Amino acid sequence: MITQGDVITIAKEAIYTIIIASAPLLLVSLVVGLIISIFQTVTSIQEQTLTFVPKILAVFVGIMLIGPWMLDVMSGYMTRLWSDFSVFLS
Repeated sequence: MITQGDVITIAKEAIYTIIIASAPLLLVSLVVGLIISIFQTVTSIQEQTLTFVPKILAVFVGIMLIGPWMLDVMSGYMTRLWSDFSVFLS
């Protein structure tokens, strides 16, 4: 039988996996946004929509480059979860 501690452990590992898998793309978006913001400040361009297209393109490139690693991290978590499934039922 699955206990409350097992559920908390599964949830903790899931949240950790989500953070680890999404961190590179969030950092890419943050860096691109910071660069665009500095560019806007230097040139006095105050257009709010200017940051969206470069961020989207950077995230898409990041997904193409980091996507296989992200998939490996997430599938590794699911493999560990399913391999321990029989432990949770007994």
